[in-house]
Amino acid sequence: MPLQTIAILSPGDMGHAVGLTLDNNGFDVITYLKGRSERTRALSKLGMIQEVATLESLVTKSDLILSILVPSQAITVAKEVASALRSAKQTTTYADCNAISPNSTQLINRIITNAGSEFIDASIIGSPPGRGIPPRFYVSGPNTEMMVALDKTGVDIKTLGKVVGRASAIKMCYAALTKGTSALYLALLTAAEAMGLSEELRNEFLNSQSDTYRKMEKSLPSLPVKAGRWVGEMKEIAASFEQVGVTGNFHRGAAEMFDLLNKTPFSSETPESIDKDRDLLHTITTLAEYLPGRNP
Repeated sequence: MPLQTIAILSPGDMGHAVGLTLDNNGFDVITYLKGRSERTRALSKLGMIQEVATLESLVTKSDLILSILVPSQAITVAKEVASALRSAKQTTTYADCNAISPNSTQLINRIITNAGSEFIDASIIGSPPGRGIPPRFYVSGPNTEMMVALDKTGVDIKTLGKVVGRASAIKMCYAALTKGTSALYLALLTAAEAMGLSEELRNEFLNSQSDTYRKMEKSLPSLPVKAGRWVGEMKEIAASFEQVGVTGNFHRGAAEMFDLLNKTPFSSETPESIDKDRDLLHTITTLAEYLPGRNP
């Protein structure tokens, strides 16, 4: 069966951009938005994504479903889709593209295949389409052909074999560095602020680690808008590492730092409303106020 209609759950920052690039490449893109925020609805329109009224309609009309969500919603949405597949008597292929552990992926695999549909393990590395280098969708499992058909449509598809779990695992290892490093930066700068050493540490970094400090200045002030979503991802990384005997304590600590950042007033911002003038010092001094025992 030719691939023509693709469903995206949900059209957030990444999902709507994926939808737009697929639309630009001749695919029909649909979604289901019950319970979603006004911002998500606006992004869906921006991505030229057509809304359908029910999940049953979505699984009936689509050839492929891409689940692009925060990790905490991945299993819940998979169960809802599986129920809709049974109700509609459909066997639509389901690709989980979320930042979840191989164990969570295996659970979703069972949920979808028990409903009679094919499952694809997928993960996304990189920025949304249209922002420079196309994102890489890593895929694995016995039936990845539908995802491979999307290669060079504004996304790059990388296959990792027939074993479900490999695609999600590479995302866990990659994000362990990229997002885990951001959490480490937050932790050490906040500790220095609490100890009254921010200026001294800044001067030392500028003297001996200037490139690293400039990277912190550029990246950390924008993190609050992402922190809430990253808490679950760090926990998934911790679980992934522990599954193979590597400590998960690094990334449980990272989850704590992102949870702390999510408690600041900055977390109410969106990518559209973020204060682009907020600097690193303001970010860290505010974060330090939310340390346990302090009264912000």
